[in-house]
Amino acid sequence: MTRSYAHAPIRTVAAANGIEYAYREVGEGGVPLVLLMHFRGNLDNWDPALVDSLAQGRRVIAFDNTGVGRSSGTTPGTIAQMALDAIAFTDALTLAQVDLLGFSLGSFAAQEIALIRRSLARRVVLASAAPQGAPGMHGWTSWVIDAVGAPEIDPAQVLDVFYTRSPESRSAGEKAMGRMFTREELDVPTTWQTRQAQYDAVTAWGIPNISLLGRVTAIEASVFVANGDSDPMILPRYSHLLAGLIPQARLKIYPDSAHGFLFQHHAEFAADVEAFLTDPQ
Repeated sequence: MTRSYAHAPIRTVAAANGIEYAYREVGEGGVPLVLLMHFRGNLDNWDPALVDSLAQGRRVIAFDNTGVGRSSGTTPGTIAQMALDAIAFTDALTLAQVDLLGFSLGSFAAQEIALIRRSLARRVVLASAAPQGAPGMHGWTSWVIDAVGAPEIDPAQVLDVFYTRSPESRSAGEKAMGRMFTREELDVPTTWQTRQAQYDAVTAWGIPNISLLGRVTAIEASVFVANGDSDPMILPRYSHLLAGLIPQARLKIYPDSAHGFLFQHHAEFAADVEAFLTDPQ
């Protein structure tokens, strides 16, 4: 029986860039699926229910990028450098080709990886994603950044951003949070330096620049763009825009869900990802 992500040990690997990366992995076989985490998240912020579903029949690897959690170094303030650091991690594990699942901030880095190291990214899943330079993406609204960007995280405020106010969505969010932090070995919380650097990167990514929208048209990999219909961080219209720009992209918007749609609808989302990754076309 495959070990659950909740019980997977934290491992480390030294990369050529001098960074010691912390990671967890579960499953085996197939092209490895590498997960790229959201703003201020670490290894613990992946829902084991989702990761375990994704790991049925394939190797799934989650990692802390530079300066995040137990990984060494200082978190960079640009998406481009985060992408290069992620590539260094895959090189350290001698992964010649991977599938990527980038969530929110991680989806920005995943786009860059697909552009920078085209041979590395076979297929790409972009959850709660937006293209660089999209008008209206220059930082998050005040209530959102106050909820997720305060020095001390309030789980109730995080729920407000990641889930809708419906009883079904809120209940799913509470269950997901319970699964995330019920494990044998916890990661190190992200630092204020990571918070500041990551939000600088998010804000810079969102500086309006129509000319930058054309960059993603160069992504050659097949792409699956997904979002919740009520996401207040990455509005669904940006996911529609992104999917329309990438030549080989498909799009799905999940109902009654917000930024955490992939945890709320973990079984459906995992099935959709599996269908996408195994599609012969």
